[in-house]
Amino acid sequence: MSKNKRWLSVIAAVLVSSAPAFAAEVPASFDAKNCKAEYPKASLMNEEQGTVSMSFLVKADGTVADSKVEKSSGFKNLDKAAIKALSACKFKPGTKDGAPAETWTKVDYAWKLD
Repeated sequence: MSKNKRWLSVIAAVLVSSAPAFAAEVPASFDAKNCKAEYPKASLMNEEQGTVSMSFLVKADGTVADSKVEKSSGFKNLDKAAIKALSACKFKPGTKDGAPAETWTKVDYAWKLD
């Protein structure tokens, strides 16, 4: 099967950290079905795969204020593509005491060739 005709599947999962009971904070989230990164061509040609763990600071309006890679996929192109794509996504804002607020959320993005 040709490398260019492979089906690509990318799995994204939002990891919800458990907040202490006294802090009524819910982290931001996003719809992984509507927010996907395009597989970098060089990574596709080199058959690179891996999971990148990232953190996003999401504002109360759902836009990303800051982002960082917590654990690399092992490939800079995959890490950069995931950060760039997800930073442009609209998140569901997190809440503090029931009101929309700026919160950090963790996301694992898996790059996988099928």
